[in-house]
Amino acid sequence: MTFDVIVVGARVAGSPTAMLLARAGHRVLLLDKATFPSDVISTHLIHVPGMALLRKWGLHDAVAGSGAPPHARFTMDFGPFAISAPPPAVDGAAHPYCVRRTVLDALLVDAARASGVTVREGAAVESLVRDDTGRVVGVRGDGFEEHARIVIGADGLRSVVAAQVGAEPYHSTPSLTACYYAYYEGVGGDGAEIYQLGDRAVVLFPTNDGQTCVFVACPIAQFHEFRADVEGSFGAALARVPAVAARIGKATRVGRLHATADVPNFFRQSAGPGWALVGDAGYHKDPVMAAGITDAFVCADLLATAIHSGLKGGDLDAAVAGYVAARDERFLPALQLTCQLAAMEPPTPEMAALFATIAASPAESTRFFGVLQGSASIPEYFAPENLARIMTAS
Repeated sequence: MTFDVIVVGARVAGSPTAMLLARAGHRVLLLDKATFPSDVISTHLIHVPGMALLRKWGLHDAVAGSGAPPHARFTMDFGPFAISAPPPAVDGAAHPYCVRRTVLDALLVDAARASGVTVREGAAVESLVRDDTGRVVGVRGDGFEEHARIVIGADGLRSVVAAQVGAEPYHSTPSLTACYYAYYEGVGGDGAEIYQLGDRAVVLFPTNDGQTCVFVACPIAQFHEFRADVEGSFGAALARVPAVAARIGKATRVGRLHATADVPNFFRQSAGPGWALVGDAGYHKDPVMAAGITDAFVCADLLATAIHSGLKGGDLDAAVAGYVAARDERFLPALQLTCQLAAMEPPTPEMAALFATIAASPAESTRFFGVLQGSASIPEYFAPENLARIMTAS
């Protein structure tokens, strides 16, 4: 059987892309080397725009009812002051959720399957199939070969599809932080808490089963020092926020610490003859804004729309190239802001004054979190005239 689309990678970028294309009437094959449910390194957070897309796709209630609590507010604590407010609602969605990937990914795979996608778990793609012109026309793995009009790489940072087509990165910045996290029972809290400590960040995300994901980041230059005594370094970072340390001291850790220092920041060339990239395969960044899942959903929606247009009689390659241009225009400011925040440099006096002013206004705090969650324009918010408005209003 020849498919219209083959999607390689069935997590938060691949499953929605496959699902949307199948709902549009296309024959879709979804492959993943993993079986589900299974875990993966992740910040877990779905910002409100991501929940709005799930609502559009008919999956909001399933995700909201999956055992993770809604986040009533965000708190970004700078020590002398804290910005704390609910993020703005988007298209009927009001709350972020921090969902374990063992839960979320399995739910998305099931939704793709229910939409008519042919799903094969435990199927590792090893190479691409090309025609005489060099156009990608399928995939090969151990014991299988399948053909399609387009192959989508949704297989993450170390994408096989990206490697096979030689997709080059651009707007690239190497890893700026190293990240450690673990799960605890009994921490409490009604939303995301982010503590900016200069050379450390401590983050708490309430997640499934009454647990909290407790996350610590350090500059990449201190990675080797941190991992020389991981437990001691993790505990020392928490101790710098005494109220948090006290809560965690009464809680119970569930499982081991998870860690990564492999968080480069880039776009990759994400379209070519017969292929495209989506999610982390084509756009990867530091977890400082916890935007990976939400951005993957946005890109899946953009790509599925473009491919549907191309498959229904348009120019498929031109449509996919248009998706890449739209993705880059939308997310370049976010990539740049991510790198600025992940550098963990002290804010300038002007920026510190701005943040203190935002913290003093509940309405402005909500607008600020709209910027961080992706529902408001970063360039417009940080434009000189808007910053002047904020400071003058204070």
